[in-house]
Amino acid sequence: METKAELKKTDGKFEAKGEGDQPKQPVWLRRLTLLFNAVVYLAVGCAVFWLVYKFSDGMDWGERSIAIFATTSLGVMIAALLLTPLFNMISSQFRRFINYIFKMPVLDISAMVLGLIIGLIIASLLNTVVGKISVIGPYISMVSLLFFAYLGMLVAHRKRGELASLLNWRGGGAGRAAHSPGQLAEMKVVDTSAIIDGRMADVCRLGFLEGQLVVASFVLDELRHLADLPDVLKRNRGRRGLDILNRLQKELPGRVLIMEVDYPDIAEVDNKLLRLAQDLKGAVLTNDFNLAKVAQVQGVRILNVNELANALKAVWLPGEIISIEVIHQGKEPNQGLAYLPDGTMIVVENGRPHIGHKIKAEVSSVLQTATGRMIFVRPVAQ
Repeated sequence: METKAELKKTDGKFEAKGEGDQPKQPVWLRRLTLLFNAVVYLAVGCAVFWLVYKFSDGMDWGERSIAIFATTSLGVMIAALLLTPLFNMISSQFRRFINYIFKMPVLDISAMVLGLIIGLIIASLLNTVVGKISVIGPYISMVSLLFFAYLGMLVAHRKRGELASLLNWRGGGAGRAAHSPGQLAEMKVVDTSAIIDGRMADVCRLGFLEGQLVVASFVLDELRHLADLPDVLKRNRGRRGLDILNRLQKELPGRVLIMEVDYPDIAEVDNKLLRLAQDLKGAVLTNDFNLAKVAQVQGVRILNVNELANALKAVWLPGEIISIEVIHQGKEPNQGLAYLPDGTMIVVENGRPHIGHKIKAEVSSVLQTATGRMIFVRPVAQ
């Protein structure tokens, strides 16, 4: 039985990690937890010691010492039994919070810090007046500080995309290298379909596609999910995508940026790609026809691999002579079909008698469609 796997990076490569391989707790976090437990137990022991010492004045020295030692030890043991589950719960929540902070993109953290600063400034200006109110003034000041700090962080996080556009920020991830503003403007957010297709890697390797390639963490998750599917065809596509990504990292060092970013409020991967491209002011590299149409509506620049392949196909003009091999019959009577090496379909008029033979044909017309190019020819007398 196959276990659910997750993606991990080892020596620059992405590999599957079994579900049973749980990440170890950081050493500094374990030490911090032990220190916190020791401080709490010490505080409980000191409190019990003080209480027993204060209320045992009437006892002699021996009985008083025994009472203090026994009561203090019992209090620490009871505190350990009762507080251990609470400590475990607190440390678990603290670990989740730390992991969440580490996975947040720099853009989100910067926006929240800016919102926190603005909220504190507004609360401080308000408290210069409210704090002078007798009795309740200090309490209102404390509540307003907390309220405006939270409100500032919340609004800034929700509006991080607009803040990025206003302040000309760019999102980033761990391990990102420094680049000039011109390079940042050329960032390409790569879609899952473009990675699996493989032609994008060849175009980048030949130097026709400049700028940095951004691969979001949710795209990697989608590739990992495909690589774990029981369907052989889909599993092979997912593994092919991971192999192409590893090859890109080797052939283009520093050009491939793995960005730890996610948008929990967005469910579909395509919409997350468009949001990331808007935040980065970049383009989406894909061969998904539907994604390209949605991106045009939202004003996101699209680099379509299929459109590039169609644009690079050889141009045949009416009247030119080409050599073809008629493969099979077409839909219309007495019609044959042939294909160029790049996959372009050729419709041969009166081509059925020539099925299985190589012939010379004259181009009569060329039809360009959204899915590709079709060439209409008629056989030339030998």
